[in-house]
Amino acid sequence: MSSADVSIDAVEQTICNFNVDNFLFGDISTTPAPDLPLVQSGLVDSTGILEIVTFLESEFGVYTSDEELAVDNFGSIAMIARFVVARQH
Repeated sequence: MSSADVSIDAVEQTICNFNVDNFLFGDISTTPAPDLPLVQSGLVDSTGILEIVTFLESEFGVYTSDEELAVDNFGSIAMIARFVVARQH
């Protein structure tokens, strides 16, 4: 999914699918809501955030600086999706 005109909804779904596959062992019955706080809820830890960052690089071509690794950008799936879409424009 490398289109520059990707929608926030499509990015959310892609990130959600990644989280289900990698952190929930494919259990779609526990699919997180887009606004669920990822770290605070225990879904991911700091290593999980780094896995998401690596995924964003390979899936969307979005590279993240250390300064951008903040809760404002990586606090939830919805925040990550907005970050990705903003970086692609």
